[in-house]
Amino acid sequence: MFERLQNFLTSLAGGDDQRTLAVDDPRIAVMALCIQVMEADGRVLDVEKETLRSRFKALYGIGNVELDAIFAAGSDAESEAIDFFRFTSELKRQLNEEQRVDLIGLLWEIVYADGERSEMEDHAIWRIADLLGVSGRERIMKRQEVAERVTTIIPREEPDEG
Repeated sequence: MFERLQNFLTSLAGGDDQRTLAVDDPRIAVMALCIQVMEADGRVLDVEKETLRSRFKALYGIGNVELDAIFAAGSDAESEAIDFFRFTSELKRQLNEEQRVDLIGLLWEIVYADGERSEMEDHAIWRIADLLGVSGRERIMKRQEVAERVTTIIPREEPDEG
């Protein structure tokens, strides 16, 4: 599902041979958006960080050193940004519609890493999707797809009826 996004972003970033990060590396914008969504509910859990790290490793085929550099650059960019537009405007130009929808799926994976979603996380993704030109229908379909996958991986405990 994310293969198209991965291939495109890897080609923009110069592939695996790139050792230094360019300021306009799209992976930094993607990381910054992921961090913003991860922080939206006011708490950043280890499971969210691990999900973010594992998804980035899988998407880009990178090791820990490069991932740490991207995470640091994304974190710096996110802390300097006043809104999502700084990141979404560049990604909207660089990604096709399908890749932007896949990016929304990635953001939902970060949200559901802890098994639940907050109103603030929902709002953050709504704004990002809107700025990326992803329709409400596509955003909701991605949310439902990820939520269904997560609930089959992390079974919910049923309340006692006693």
